[in-house]
Amino acid sequence: MNKFQEVPLLEVSSRREFLRHFGLVTAGLSGVASASFAAGISSSPPELFFKISLAEWSYNRSLFGGKMTNLDFPVKARKDFDIGAIEYVNVFFKDKAKDQPYLNDLKQRCKDNAVQSQLIMCDGEGDLGDLESSKRMQAVENHYKWVDAAHFLGCHPIRVNCYGTGTKEEVGKAGVEGLRRLSEYAVKAGLNVLVENHDGYSSDAKWVSNIVRSVGMANCGTLPDFENFTADNKIWEDRNEGVKELMPFAKGVSAKAINFDKDGNCVETDYARMLPIVKASGFHGYIGIEFEGTAMSEEDGIRATKKLLERVGASLK
Repeated sequence: MNKFQEVPLLEVSSRREFLRHFGLVTAGLSGVASASFAAGISSSPPELFFKISLAEWSYNRSLFGGKMTNLDFPVKARKDFDIGAIEYVNVFFKDKAKDQPYLNDLKQRCKDNAVQSQLIMCDGEGDLGDLESSKRMQAVENHYKWVDAAHFLGCHPIRVNCYGTGTKEEVGKAGVEGLRRLSEYAVKAGLNVLVENHDGYSSDAKWVSNIVRSVGMANCGTLPDFENFTADNKIWEDRNEGVKELMPFAKGVSAKAINFDKDGNCVETDYARMLPIVKASGFHGYIGIEFEGTAMSEEDGIRATKKLLERVGASLK
């Protein structure tokens, strides 16, 4: 039985290849203000139609390299970039989902730095679209602990993958069942379950949108990523059209950036084309910065992505 009492559903509008390679898929406000000023961060950000969050994967090199830990993440988000909402990746605290002292510490660090825990990206907990019912249900139950942890930390959604082995139709049918079962658990905590375009069949936006539509639950939605529309050397669709397909169900957006040109524009995605698509859907939630490049430091990449989002976003009235 789910330990949560029924609560009103929170309506929030809010790595792949690396994860597969490693087997992961199968102080007070015044102090914050002083730190922001010292870092040269504007205290008057432009007015945007969306809110900005920071995805932990942006720090994957530092985290995997032992230069920082998950507990450092909320502090760095606020003090280095003046970002007040964060998106965790469960890989970086995989054994801590049920560790209450650890979660207490993490929650307190967020509180001390005025940071909102927004989302947990969940990988390596089994295939929600497994054709074998027992394995599929085990994958569903493996995600329960992350729903519980997300609820405690104050997150609104968890992000999941819809993977499986079989034909597109077979995995899609199984995925609908797996997602529905997980969404039924999550709704009692007031949490959303978001499917990302994230390798395999999920790199086909129409496949994902059809699955979410078939689940038919208000708390099951999408997390469109500006990348991830290519899998197994196959380009499923144009990224702009892919995001457009996913936006009607979006309760969060992942702004992927890898390389930048001399004018500060993302080389892979034309943000001047992409953000109007996001805005046209009526979205006003969180867009998460997910820097994945190696040509510059993680810090510089995060700053460049934030600056780009603010510049293009401010131009859309």
